[in-house]
Amino acid sequence: MAAESTLALSLVEEFVSGLQDSKAKDAAKGVKDGKFTVLQLVEALGSSLTSSQPHTRARGVHLLSEVLQECYGDLTEREGTPFSFHILCWHCTASCKVTNQKCFQITAFLYPYMSSDDAYSCQGAISTQHFFLFFSTVEVLIAFYENRLKDHYVVTPPVLKGLKALTKCTNLPPGSAVSMLRSVFQDIHVQSLMLSERACVYSMLINIMETREAELKGLGADFVFGFVQSMDGERDPRNLLLAFQIAKNLIHGGYDLGKFTEELFEVTSCYFPIDFSPPPNDPHGITREELVQALRAVLTGTPKFAEFLLPLLIEKLDSDVQSAKLDSLQTLAACVSQYEHKHVAEFLQGLWTSVRREVFQTSSEKIESAGLAALTALTSCLSRSVLSSDSEDSLSTFLDFILKDCKHHLCEPDLKLVWPSAKLLQAACSASTRASHIITVAVMPSLLEQYNNRTQCSHRRTLLEVVQRFIHSVKNCQSSDNDESVLLAFREALCSIVFSALSESNSSLQITATSVLTSLAQQAGLLVESDIELALDHLTRLLLTEEDDRVSLAVVECAGALAQLHPALVITKLIPKLKKEMFTEPMNQDQEEVSELHSHHAVRQRCLSALAAVSIQPSVVQESTPVLLEVLRSAHTGSVNFSVDEVVLTCRSLQRIAERVQDSEEAGRCFHDVFIPHLLSLALQAALQGEGSSGTRSPLVEEVVLSAMVPVISTSCSRLQPTLAGQTASRAVSLFLDGDVSFLPDNSFPSHMQLLKKQEGDSWSLSRLVCLLMGSVCSLPRSVEVPQIDKLLSALEEMSCACSHPLSYTSAAKCFAGLVNKKPQGDSLDSLIQRMMKRVCSELDSPSSSVRTQAFTLMIWVAKALLLRYHPLFTTLTDKLFSLLDDADLGPMAADGFSLLMSDSTDVLNRACHADVRIMYRQRFFSENSAKLVQGFNAAPQEKKPNYLKALSNIVNKLPKQVQVTELPALLSLLLEALSCPDQDIHLSTLSCLEPVLVNPPQVLIQQLEALINRLLALISSPAMSVRIASLSCISTLSHFPVHEVLPFRARVLRALAKPLDDKKRLVRREAVQARGEWFLLGSPGGR
Repeated sequence: MAAESTLALSLVEEFVSGLQDSKAKDAAKGVKDGKFTVLQLVEALGSSLTSSQPHTRARGVHLLSEVLQECYGDLTEREGTPFSFHILCWHCTASCKVTNQKCFQITAFLYPYMSSDDAYSCQGAISTQHFFLFFSTVEVLIAFYENRLKDHYVVTPPVLKGLKALTKCTNLPPGSAVSMLRSVFQDIHVQSLMLSERACVYSMLINIMETREAELKGLGADFVFGFVQSMDGERDPRNLLLAFQIAKNLIHGGYDLGKFTEELFEVTSCYFPIDFSPPPNDPHGITREELVQALRAVLTGTPKFAEFLLPLLIEKLDSDVQSAKLDSLQTLAACVSQYEHKHVAEFLQGLWTSVRREVFQTSSEKIESAGLAALTALTSCLSRSVLSSDSEDSLSTFLDFILKDCKHHLCEPDLKLVWPSAKLLQAACSASTRASHIITVAVMPSLLEQYNNRTQCSHRRTLLEVVQRFIHSVKNCQSSDNDESVLLAFREALCSIVFSALSESNSSLQITATSVLTSLAQQAGLLVESDIELALDHLTRLLLTEEDDRVSLAVVECAGALAQLHPALVITKLIPKLKKEMFTEPMNQDQEEVSELHSHHAVRQRCLSALAAVSIQPSVVQESTPVLLEVLRSAHTGSVNFSVDEVVLTCRSLQRIAERVQDSEEAGRCFHDVFIPHLLSLALQAALQGEGSSGTRSPLVEEVVLSAMVPVISTSCSRLQPTLAGQTASRAVSLFLDGDVSFLPDNSFPSHMQLLKKQEGDSWSLSRLVCLLMGSVCSLPRSVEVPQIDKLLSALEEMSCACSHPLSYTSAAKCFAGLVNKKPQGDSLDSLIQRMMKRVCSELDSPSSSVRTQAFTLMIWVAKALLLRYHPLFTTLTDKLFSLLDDADLGPMAADGFSLLMSDSTDVLNRACHADVRIMYRQRFFSENSAKLVQGFNAAPQEKKPNYLKALSNIVNKLPKQVQVTELPALLSLLLEALSCPDQDIHLSTLSCLEPVLVNPPQVLIQQLEALINRLLALISSPAMSVRIASLSCISTLSHFPVHEVLPFRARVLRALAKPLDDKKRLVRREAVQARGEWFLLGSPGGR
């Protein structure tokens, strides 16, 4: 025990007299580790706590408080623990049987705060006339700290820290929380304290409110008054956040505000609106928005503040400060959602006047939006009122204000106030069903009458747009889609003006009419079947006759919306007419002019877009896809003359249908039984016809068409249910490996076809179809097992390395890579990769090989497949890729290969195709290989260095911008070297890498500033327009560097920028003007 006391005395002496603050942590650690108890620490502090010097007492209390901050969790036990004080009367020198210690003078500072009620007879004392006193640790410490609040002011800060630590105890004795707060409120003037001490007081309040809510509520309004006094005058934003949290807890926690409601409002509302700009590099990270939200939660927390808050908001809306207006409107919207109509009734006129002024006169979209939102919230508040026979209808009164000030402006569609008035009316209309009834009945007849009386298309369009906004507003206020619309009484008149507008020749009016038609269709009951049929007739007419692309796009979107709601009518009315038009050929083609042919092509294009747009419901898809497939079939047979572009558009329409159709078993069956078999059949027929016929060439044999078919099949397969996906995989593999055509329609194919092998006479004419195999098997979920996978991979490897057709061997390599990416980990996969690498390396290492390009293509795609899944054998392929940068023939191709590794693939090896893609694979590749690239560059001969620079540029250019900014400084010397290469692709890629770094330049870049400027000025004369533009953009950014760094280059840069001002390309001239203007202002009076 003596050793323990000695350790405590030593720590106390070093902390108090030696002023070594670090000893506080050692003391806390000693208590936690059981080296000495709090009692022994207090004994050791005895002389310090009873010293006549205030600073010594302060240091003693400081040490005790620091220990309590670390050990407050252990102060909850009572008897039988080393944290219980067993204390004798200060006159007693006997030993206690419990602790076996003499008390000496320990009670000299504790005894005055002890109550004899807690004492019992001391059985261990020499004389029974003395008492043995027992107190829990927390009770004694609270009594001690409360008394120390009356001590010298230098003692106050550590006392508050100690009290804060005690408030964290979960089992405070009953009444102690109230006792502490009373002492703080009575003995401390909070706002005279330093910032950290004030924060201690606020933290105490928060801690006690969390653990002793019932006791605090027993104080009644006295607690509120004490807090108001403590907060009054607070200015620090950190403490304000704490104070606002306390005020919010008071309001939302149900505390009795009593007669201090107005005082609490005044002490918080004096900060409204928040005007705070955080200092640069603020370590605390407090933002204005945090303070705004915290204060708003207080001001809008209770209806008791309504009589004070609403006049304040009206006053602040008269301010010229935009942020004050915005804050006031947002606070108004928040508070009225908590109020009832009685709280706002007397302020309605003033609120409406303020909101109207902000919407009518503001130049800020934010303030206008906030004003409209506040009006909606206010109207919604009034709509919640329950009317009685003798009560005033506040909602009607308020809406009368709005109608009186806004309705007459709707009759003036050529004046600027029509839109603010319409927006105000629509904001109120969308608040509730009651409000929408009142406003719609008052406004809609006038709008309809105005439309019929006006003759100018611009006026009609404006009125139609206003009507559309009202339709949206009515829809927003409906509680469910089945509610009867308030517009039902105006159904016929609305349909009449819409159909009238669709019949006009003005394109803007037609576009607006399609939008209104869509809005009407989305509300139940506003369009009956005859209206839908008439609407579809109008849309079909516009599709077939209107050449304006904007009108066509609007019509297609409207048709898609109608198809979702009324699929049956679209099937019977729209699709047959579109089909008829597509299969109608121009008359007298020999004499037809080019413009008419182009017009007919445009009509077909619009029809194809419309078919794709309406095909969302599975029932519509079953009717539209046969039409599109018939287009492909007719193009193949030549029965109808479709161009290659029209065939490609047809494939894109099928792809869009596959992407947008609703997921269902019915849609899956359509993919499995219709899409995929018909596309494979038509492609196979075209390939066989092209092989054996010298007549008319089918457009389906064109590579652009085959490439357009791939995403159709890929998207369809990716959305199949597991069972159908497995069947599709089996069909596709059996077709390409075994020539099984039994599932294909129009089955008239020769038997024993070998689609993945050479035909007679070393022909690979059917090999291009392997791209369709890629779309079929590489987009299936990873859970689907591909049959005959080893045989298929072997055939694909052979085609990749032996075929001479680019599309064929590239597609085979992609398919091989897609299957490898999904193949389960194990020895089978490793042996497959090793066997493939052995063959590829043998071809790549032979300069005389005729298939080196094919072998490289297979290697780079397999490398990408392994990179995406983090396979360990990936490093073998990358090492080979690095070595090829020095190859005379394949070096540039290898440099481009790094771009393929880092880029997203659209047709295979992406997440849409269910590929195994790990997160941050680009960053991992860069971190593992950037050093190799730099070493290779340094060791490479001069003529091979451009390959390394291009590879580096391709890698860095694909990294996320945040990574670029971090990593580029280390590679800056190589990037500057890349700007000196003759390759324009390297220039463009490197410049795109540099741009984000130039915004916040690192020191290493500033040190290389002269070299960078030299290279950028040389590139403004590049033959490539994109390089000239990028270099000028970088030069413009350089002007924002520190002025003293770039000012010496000003004259030189301005002279160099004179030449691009006369560039033959407008975009280059525009960038040059921007850059020259930035540099001209540099160092000039009024400039930077």
